[in-house]
Amino acid sequence: MIIGICGGTSSGKTTFTRKLLERVNPEYVVHMEHDVYYRNKQDIPKNLLEIRNFDHPESLDNELFVKHLQILQENQNIEQPIYDFTCDNRKKETKLIMPKPIILVEGVLIFAIDRIRNLCNIKVYIETADDLRLSRRVIRDIHERGRTPESVMNQYLTTVRPMHNQFVAPSKQYADLIISGNNENYVGLDLIVTKINAQIKNLKILARKNRILKRN
Repeated sequence: MIIGICGGTSSGKTTFTRKLLERVNPEYVVHMEHDVYYRNKQDIPKNLLEIRNFDHPESLDNELFVKHLQILQENQNIEQPIYDFTCDNRKKETKLIMPKPIILVEGVLIFAIDRIRNLCNIKVYIETADDLRLSRRVIRDIHERGRTPESVMNQYLTTVRPMHNQFVAPSKQYADLIISGNNENYVGLDLIVTKINAQIKNLKILARKNRILKRN
């Protein structure tokens, strides 16, 4: 089962995902972030790179992301890229990701890209007020990515907001569940937790039946 968690920049996707993972058995769940699949700068289309547009679908290696999701579905390991946001390039190292029965897929653009969206069995969209998302992004990029307030605001106005309006906001129509991210008291979180726990319970029952069959 693949659960997609989408929403605009700094809408609260990661916080929502973290709260999910805190309430379910992590042995059954793997977390896949679309953000770490950004292309290296030399591989981003020139017209996007010139204006530092990292919010267009073509700035991400969607082919590799889809391939990795499919490999995990086939119960095989992947070597996931590690992206360095301070220099806009991937690191030489990779991260080993092992398959688990439930995959949480998180990203700004995952519902705007049909190849990813169509893999999701459940689609959750986190909707958060624009001013709150902007303030969160400014704080994050300054403290975590070494950016200046001026550069963050310029990027937001030049590319982030237009791409949100063009790709992200319209993709909300594909969501099975829309949750407010204006605070961390996510109404609807219990529903997804219940769904995941039910899937885990079914997997345990199936595994127990298989063990009995093998013994007999």
